Amino acid sequence: MRVPDYISPVVAYRAWQLDANGLRSLSGQPWHPGRSLAAACRASVRGAAHDVHDAPQMTCTCGIYAAKSHADLRTAGYAGFGIHGEVYLWGTVVEHELGWRAQYACPKNFFLPLEMLPVSMSMLEPRLKALAAFGCDIHLIGRKGNMPLWVKGSGYELTALDLLVQRGKSWYAVRQEERRIKRGDRVAILGRGIALVEHVNDKHAHVLLWNRNVLRISRKEIVWDEQNMRWELNLLARLKANGKT
Repeated sequence: MRVPDYISPVVAYRAWQLDANGLRSLSGQPWHPGRSLAAACRASVRGAAHDVHDAPQMTCTCGIYAAKSHADLRTAGYAGFGIHGEVYLWGTVVEHELGWRAQYACPKNFFLPLEMLPVSMSMLEPRLKALAAFGCDIHLIGRKGNMPLWVKGSGYELTALDLLVQRGKSWYAVRQEERRIKRGDRVAILGRGIALVEHVNDKHAHVLLWNRNVLRISRKEIVWDEQNMRWELNLLARLKANGKT
């Protein structure tokens, strides 16, 4: 959105949470692209002991909070939560030692700590789209410093985007290796119990049942159940597929 040019906004620093629901304050208040966030006194809305009033007020704690600098954000204990960035504050603004409480606010830019972002691109992509909808520059914070990820007017920067893609590929490669069935693993054979893998090759696995019977199973039939965190074989489905009951 466009901050009114007849008001000189205050530039401040704050933290947000970024999840599947979009951009939110740490308190859960949603921020929406294309419009400013307007403060409201929650105590007044809940019918607290004081009178209903516009936010912020000197005699209350209401308003949109932001720090004067990133150092002040760290001092206040918020720099380690979620993503952070600069915001424009305007309207009624109450100054404090480390920051302000404001009547209106909208994001100026975003800084994303790499370790706080989902590794999965399927989870990360909708979050990045939600941030880009604000029309603000987006930066990645990595081990080698900050780099632009999305720039207003030109879109995604390939260097940062490639970093995220390669990070996701590396994570999936490790996960795939962890999910490779091997000798000594346990397999839940549905309806028969737990079996132990005695031998495995590229095509088959030999598993030992509790009654000492050995089954020769195609590797393709043994699947990883993410919810139960185990290898499984649906023996009944296998027998039906082979025309047996």
